Amino acid sequence: MAGVKDYLNSRVSDNREQIEHHIREILKLIGEDVEREGLLDTPARVTRMYEEIFAGYDVDPRDVLGVTFDEQHEELVIVKDIVYYSQCEHHMAPFFGVAHIGYIPSGKIAGLSKLARLVEAITRKLQVQERITTQIANIMEEVLQPHGVMVVLEGEHLCMCARGVKKPGSKTVTSAVRGEFRTNTALRTEFMSLLG
Repeated sequence: MAGVKDYLNSRVSDNREQIEHHIREILKLIGEDVEREGLLDTPARVTRMYEEIFAGYDVDPRDVLGVTFDEQHEELVIVKDIVYYSQCEHHMAPFFGVAHIGYIPSGKIAGLSKLARLVEAITRKLQVQERITTQIANIMEEVLQPHGVMVVLEGEHLCMCARGVKKPGSKTVTSAVRGEFRTNTALRTEFMSLLG
């Protein structure tokens, strides 16, 4: 199965001319000269960027985990430091960081690369970090039906670092805990210790 990067947002492609027009209008409204050499192709470049960074709208994240394998491994599996990029739905400013996903299979596993693709499918749209964390955990639980799932996201938000309160370097950490992770403190501790 192809990754999200292999897809482009078809809605953006279908509306390319309108989006380019509106980007040009925004540039004018903020005081730019849209005929300036450096800005001549900016509306087209922004539109092409939108096709990529909003590709998640054209992907069902459940399909990303659709291929699973029967395996009797029932111990902790962790994929950590999955880099993600997303756009804050409140300011349309980028935020980025790493996701850590752990689960205890109950007879069904996903290919390890599928977990990274799941993160990508969920983050490539307007989002908030809290929702991303919850969606990853819920989809893992729904598709794999594991004994437990734990997801931790770390993020740096430009809407907080580059504007507003202006606190560069500050990080937001969110978590979602399902199944055995919820009731087993030792398991949560093991997950966190393996993250380093």
